[in-house]
Amino acid sequence: MSESELSASLTVSRRILILIAVVLGSTLYATTLLVASTLLPQMQGSMAATQDEIAWATTFNILATAIVTPMTGWLVANIGRRRLMVGCVALFTVATYLCGQADSLETLILWRVLQGGAGAPVVPLSNATVIDSFPRRQAGLVSSIFGMSVVIGPVIGPTLGGMLAEAYSWRWAFYMIVPAGAVATVALWFALPRDKASSGLRLDWTGFLSLSIAIGCVQLVLSRGQRLDWYESTEIIVETVIAVLAFYIFIAHALTAEKPFLNLRLLKDRNFALGLVLVFVYGMLNFTPVVMLPPLLQAHAGYPDSIIGLIVGFRGVGGVIGFFSMVFIGKLDPRIGMTLGFGLMVISGLWLMSMDLNTGEAMLLANSTLQGLSVGIVWVPLSVMAFSTMDSRHTPEGMSVFHLLRNIGSSFFISLSFAEVIASTSANYSRMTEMISPYSRILNLPSVMGAWSVDTLPGLSQLSKEINRQAAMIGYLNAFSMYTATAFAAVLLVWLAGTHKRPAG
Repeated sequence: MSESELSASLTVSRRILILIAVVLGSTLYATTLLVASTLLPQMQGSMAATQDEIAWATTFNILATAIVTPMTGWLVANIGRRRLMVGCVALFTVATYLCGQADSLETLILWRVLQGGAGAPVVPLSNATVIDSFPRRQAGLVSSIFGMSVVIGPVIGPTLGGMLAEAYSWRWAFYMIVPAGAVATVALWFALPRDKASSGLRLDWTGFLSLSIAIGCVQLVLSRGQRLDWYESTEIIVETVIAVLAFYIFIAHALTAEKPFLNLRLLKDRNFALGLVLVFVYGMLNFTPVVMLPPLLQAHAGYPDSIIGLIVGFRGVGGVIGFFSMVFIGKLDPRIGMTLGFGLMVISGLWLMSMDLNTGEAMLLANSTLQGLSVGIVWVPLSVMAFSTMDSRHTPEGMSVFHLLRNIGSSFFISLSFAEVIASTSANYSRMTEMISPYSRILNLPSVMGAWSVDTLPGLSQLSKEINRQAAMIGYLNAFSMYTATAFAAVLLVWLAGTHKRPAG
């Protein structure tokens, strides 16, 4: 059944039910990602994990999403859209419940990987289903409703999740999503029209497996490198060799196969190639502050989970404002919109670089709103620019690569940022403790020491904790400097894009 035939066969009430069902299903993934970011400090204590280890709960979730997303077309062809949507949301809901039940770091990461992989096809399929179910003249309206709903969901999730985590435990922030997932599963089953698998579409397993192994090994190197002292470790060397070999196999196969998993010949399009670089950078900047701020605020600044959830939730408020602003900015040259969006990221990064452990809640709420605003502004012009010169026949395949790199950028940069925090914290702690000595005249001045003391063990313990707080703050500021420099580089890259129009076809 064609798109026009499908929309014509549906009643108005059936279309509205489909819209509600797919919006509910697609909102769940973004909500769980931000909720998990809010819960990182509590999960770290519960699992007796370090900062870089608990970050795996986020990075490997994003990585699973990145790997499974390009498989969406093959899954639809072999399973059918309705069964795939229902199955993915149901599996996602079960994985979310199991995340709340996890009793070790390994099981938590396993269920987060399953959660990310199950949720990966839901958002692209939801968007396509909404467009196909309504008449062409209403496409703009329903796409706006869909986009707005997906943006508002992550505002509510972290805020409510933070309150539940503070009142009960971090597990209840996952449990609260389970009823919504169950309702979405039932609603999708009854709302979506029946369809059949078309079959006949083969998956390039060589390309898929080699790319998955390469990405997975690189992520392991970035996640475990700092802890294992990088290339002093045999494990890191082995993972690097496997990643290089797998990536070589993927490139060689993609250039010689008739129907590769990802068509690298699309990179001949200048705007698309630049768009991939920029969407990779966009992914690097998108979730990194959201993942890094909660551990900093709870462990070192003493913020409660409810306030941290509110700060993360305000990012969604900025996203809503950015969404509305695109009504006007979208009429301009895409390079102007991207420059504005990435420029706001630079400002938010500079703002974060100026913070200290006494920073107030108002500043953090405003900065989180600014981050959301910048992310909301960048996405539409970036998508327009990347596909402005591509033949429309290649758009679905190009979109798969586009989303793949966005997710990979997020997982890689989060790992790099936490590696910088850990390395800087250790180095600065060592430097600052060198200055603590009973022979230092400055430390004998009451105006300098205040309540601290170097004469007793409790006093030295308190002083050590304060030095660690300050050393960690320097590490986070270094990570925010990386964020700011990357955003500034994106501003410069934007103007390399051409202004050609999409060719016919």
